[in-house]
Amino acid sequence: MSFDSLGLSAEILRAISEKGYDKPTPIQQQAIPLVLEGRDLMGGAQTGTGKTAGFTLPLLDRLVKTSKSGKGRRPVRALVLTPTRELAAQVHENVQTYGRYLPLKTAVVFGGVSINPQKMKLIKGVDILVATPGRLLDHVSQNSVNLSKIDILVLDEADRMLDMGFIRDIRKVLTLLPEQKQTLLFSATFSNEIKKLANDLLHSPALIEVAQRNTTSERVAQVVHHVDKKRKRELLSFLIGSNNWEQVLVFTRTKHGANRLAEQLGKDGITAAAIHGNKSQGARTRALADFKSGKIRVLVATDIAARGLDISQLPHVVNFELPNVAEDYVHRIGRTGRAGNEGEAMSLVCVDELKLLKDIERLIKADIPKVEIDGYKPDPSIKAEPINRGRGNSQARSGKPKNKKRTGTKRAQSTDGKPKQKKHWHKNKQKTQQLKAG
Repeated sequence: MSFDSLGLSAEILRAISEKGYDKPTPIQQQAIPLVLEGRDLMGGAQTGTGKTAGFTLPLLDRLVKTSKSGKGRRPVRALVLTPTRELAAQVHENVQTYGRYLPLKTAVVFGGVSINPQKMKLIKGVDILVATPGRLLDHVSQNSVNLSKIDILVLDEADRMLDMGFIRDIRKVLTLLPEQKQTLLFSATFSNEIKKLANDLLHSPALIEVAQRNTTSERVAQVVHHVDKKRKRELLSFLIGSNNWEQVLVFTRTKHGANRLAEQLGKDGITAAAIHGNKSQGARTRALADFKSGKIRVLVATDIAARGLDISQLPHVVNFELPNVAEDYVHRIGRTGRAGNEGEAMSLVCVDELKLLKDIERLIKADIPKVEIDGYKPDPSIKAEPINRGRGNSQARSGKPKNKKRTGTKRAQSTDGKPKQKKHWHKNKQKTQQLKAG
């Protein structure tokens, strides 16, 4: 089957032909005709199988064929919600690429950068808006965007949006949209929570699942190296150096761990950068650009920051630490072995993580091969210790928002849990002592 047979407009076919696309992937073959028909849709496929084009191509086609003439600012007619800045930027780039020969205007809005340039673009009017939920609501509150004319709503990576606690923001956005619209929900996996959300949002949706839920790509070679926790960084540097790896995406559990590992690799003579939620958007963009261009060899990332990273022909993914949630393992190694390419995924597993490894193997219904590296065999006398799950992890998994900073008369707590005394209290006490002494 070719793209020509799917009913897309000539302008879109020209754009994707220039990108070198000739045959649609399975998710695209099934999704594009359904979206063109105006059906609501739940689309599931492994990461790297072409989900983004599966909804952007027919979305562009429908908008251009149902364009509404009129004076004044053009209304937003299609809204794509994503969980992360990187994914929003990636989707927007694809929309621009596929729609380069269409008379449609697009914009992307996300946090971490100044809101004013985004505001100016929205006020001028756009047809397609790609956004993260929080920043979108910021624009709504500032009256820079009106969502009452939306024809098509897309929830991309819906599972991650729920994991990150965006369900309240999503429901706020939904109250601003017209009841009559086409809704597309795309995700790498479909949990029971996602299916419940879909029941509330979608009307008689078509269901597409190209790959079985929580399975890994056959094009990704997986291996486990058992090693002591204190020697993981040493082993990682050895693997990168001895195999002359030039592009490696490494996962850690925490932001602090990502920073520390990137710094340690630098001391080993391996160029590296960290990417996570505490980094400014400028720093995240630079790190990703340097990694893609080959300026740095290693990109160290947390799970949330890595969702949406689209790195073509990425050869190596390393789990420096196994994820606390087994499903995240599938997402992590799905960064490699994309678009028909081969990939390699390695996990450095210490004694603390043996239960996590069992959970992963149970999820993917396969035993991951174990390979010992000479000189790095773990010390059997070391006992397992509790895993530091990182600040904010329970919130991300429960979907509940973090507690807001409290205000009022309650005293601030110090690091040891005792209430801090206010500075002016100390000054008053000092004055009292001086008067007594006088």
